[in-house]
Amino acid sequence: MDRCAECGYEYRPDEAPRAATAILAGVTEVAATLNDCPDARRRRLPELWSPLEYGCHVRDVLLVQRERILLARRTDRPALVTMGRDERADHDGYAEQDPADVAQELLVSARLLANVLDRLDADDWNRRVLYNYPDRVERELRWVAVHTVHEVRHHLLDVRRQLVDAD
Repeated sequence: MDRCAECGYEYRPDEAPRAATAILAGVTEVAATLNDCPDARRRRLPELWSPLEYGCHVRDVLLVQRERILLARRTDRPALVTMGRDERADHDGYAEQDPADVAQELLVSARLLANVLDRLDADDWNRRVLYNYPDRVERELRWVAVHTVHEVRHHLLDVRRQLVDAD
């Protein structure tokens, strides 16, 4: 995937060293939106997550990606397991969580991931993992970083679409 057909995000692995900054900026917007959205739990369409559920998903993506990167630094070519996106939403009760708590957790998760990303050196960026989504393929950590930026930006767009649909 070089470009997301839905949101237009372009994967540029050479921008990986700036991923931490981009992730922090995007997550700050998601958190602010959750804090400013009086009905963050409401799904505008049954097949789409609510802003709160998207916020929970982004939080968990950040935490999972952090652990994947740390694993890749201590293990050669680890095979990553799926985070169980849809099951996690149900198992963790995304829809019942407090939006203000999730907003804070998003910011903490972003800072934790940013710290790990900022500590990668040139050799670390080239470390490889067997990434499992959407297909099992070998990826460098630089791709994992820019993919995480994509996750944040794409889901910020999802949240914003929900708010526009509410008007």
